[in-house]
Amino acid sequence: MSSSESRDKRAQFWKKLRMEKSASPKPLIEQVTPGAAIAGGEVAIRGRGFAVNGRSRPVVRFGDRTASLLVASPQRLVVRVPEGASSGNLTVEAEGTTSPPASVTVGMTIAENLHPVANPVVDAAGNIFSTFSGPRGQKVPVAVYKIDTRHDMRPFLKDIMNATGLALDSDGILYVSSRMDGTVFQATPSGERSTYAQGMGIATGIAFDRDGNLYVGDRSGTIFKIAPDRQIFVFATLEASVAAYHLAFGPDSCLYVTGPTTSSYDHVYRISPAGEVSSFFRGLGRPQGLAFDKQGNLYVAASLEGRRGVVRLTPEARPELAISGPGIVGLAFTSHRSLILATSNSLLELFLDVEGKPLLK
Repeated sequence: MSSSESRDKRAQFWKKLRMEKSASPKPLIEQVTPGAAIAGGEVAIRGRGFAVNGRSRPVVRFGDRTASLLVASPQRLVVRVPEGASSGNLTVEAEGTTSPPASVTVGMTIAENLHPVANPVVDAAGNIFSTFSGPRGQKVPVAVYKIDTRHDMRPFLKDIMNATGLALDSDGILYVSSRMDGTVFQATPSGERSTYAQGMGIATGIAFDRDGNLYVGDRSGTIFKIAPDRQIFVFATLEASVAAYHLAFGPDSCLYVTGPTTSSYDHVYRISPAGEVSSFFRGLGRPQGLAFDKQGNLYVAASLEGRRGVVRLTPEARPELAISGPGIVGLAFTSHRSLILATSNSLLELFLDVEGKPLLK
């Protein structure tokens, strides 16, 4: 081969390489699902140009934090949200080019070293209350903490064994159940504690209806109703839960209840004002805390088809994973369109831009 032929072949090689590179599509994000997550959650990214014939691995970043890549194809990626990620821009880099950013919402930690086992609650002033429940039968130094609007955390209640469910009445009085001795306590805004009711079995979730009746879930199978004059009735009976009952009233005045069992295909129950029990939805894994938005959608801490986080159920019971993330046990809406998420050891705030349903309306 002559030197001129060799030069021609090299020129052709480099020309072909440049053409192939220029033909590589720039990565483009078309959809991120779900669009909200906490660290450790998994999100799916759909689009194009994410990989070229398997020759390279795309890089996904949440701001300046690189995500773990779990699944990769030219049109779909699945990634795990990295620790330290914040809300903002998600980008995909492939073949040396970077996609335009897509918006994603990531929860921000606001309190740590807690042990919630159910929903937190938020009072009218924006203060958040959460438990340090502890193992059953073990007394802890502080049972309930108060986190103010500056996210300063202070002890609020002591001397409650295994504080579990929380609820606020129309006067701002906090109610706390104990799964250890079946007692429900009440506490004024200044932290003065007294006993409200006793004998509630393994008392877990609690919730008020609009008439001031308090409902208490005994995880061994009973929902109690406590009238304002403190008369106690058996309101409904359900299958026993391996963890706890969680309660929330819907816009239809029905009581909605979750309680994980040994099944991986659990119910969300709906109980009519007359105490009639029906299944609102079945198909969640380990459903726990729940709350309604103003549009009547129900948000449940659970897994859906193996994906853990917060599942949104429409009034017609259509499910969708709204927030991805591990270890979420409870949630509560704030007045500024965010969600407080309780994990097994912390609280996070996530701006979902959704207005919550007032608890007592």
